[in-house]
Amino acid sequence: MWTLPKLKTGDLVEVRSRDEILATLDAEGSLGGMPFMPEMLQYCGRQFAVAGVAHKTCDTAYRTGARKLNRMVHLNGTRCDGSAHGNCEADCNLFWREEWLRAVSSTASGNSQNRTARPANGCAEKRLHELTQVTPYGCGSTAYRCQATRLFAASSPLAWWDVRQYVHDIRTGNHGSRQVIRVLWLAGIYQLMKLPFGYRMFHRLYAWMHQRLTGRPPPHITGIIPQGTATPAESLNLEPGELVKIKQASEIGATLNVANRNRGMYFDVEEVAYCGKTFPVRRRATRIIDERSGHMLSLRNPCIILENVVCPGHYSEGRLLCPRAITPYWRENWLERAGPRREP
Repeated sequence: MWTLPKLKTGDLVEVRSRDEILATLDAEGSLGGMPFMPEMLQYCGRQFAVAGVAHKTCDTAYRTGARKLNRMVHLNGTRCDGSAHGNCEADCNLFWREEWLRAVSSTASGNSQNRTARPANGCAEKRLHELTQVTPYGCGSTAYRCQATRLFAASSPLAWWDVRQYVHDIRTGNHGSRQVIRVLWLAGIYQLMKLPFGYRMFHRLYAWMHQRLTGRPPPHITGIIPQGTATPAESLNLEPGELVKIKQASEIGATLNVANRNRGMYFDVEEVAYCGKTFPVRRRATRIIDERSGHMLSLRNPCIILENVVCPGHYSEGRLLCPRAITPYWRENWLERAGPRREP
């Protein structure tokens, strides 16, 4: 079963009170398998616009591709600050069940107030905090439990060829029909390059079509540093609020090995469209939760997260047009200051 929320992208909603939300949760602090986290309590009673309908998402834990979700959305300006999860700095986009929201916009496609879940036993706020940490069987160390670590269990498989997802992309307002067709058309041509014949012809066709439809050359680049050779490092000591310019793709490519990694950090094809543009630094990331194990990872080389830079899902095979809006990580040698350096 695949149930969409009545809400659409752009609708104005109000997050219900903490008592109302806690009443919808089971003993594990979840609804439909999706945890409600303590970091989300700060948003109760506040209004936000729907940033995207999360009818599907991407599996970044087990890398199985796309996953189906029921009655969930993402809201503008609501990301996890990690305060209840060891100060994790992954900056994840939060998932909101429709039952945790009420529509307040006159343009809302339906009244979600009538679709609230019937209160079960509920979950106390103290218990909600206790549930953020678990001790896996056979492992003495504590692991964290959050929406990212439970996303796989709260979702179901979605085949890339299931055309319903692309219809839902349009129906929910996540994307316009032209954009959906453009992304699918280019993805189809790109797949032709994998055939055992006609590579050069399809490569030229893809390059021409991509330039014609997007105004940009194809984003796929390959690093030049041999595998096993150390990749370069640079520290700019960037701080939140500083303006930076993302270097051109060719400059970044010179810092990558043939696996497109710099000191273990993968440079994703979705990041290329941001090259040459200027953004403020959102935060430095030095510790993130591993979505598969739940253990906290300390990053040996800090990464940079930029404001308003997210994965659009235009090229990610098997999970096109994913609305999760993950924030990519940037090495400092992929960036350059676009303003005066901040004094410590």
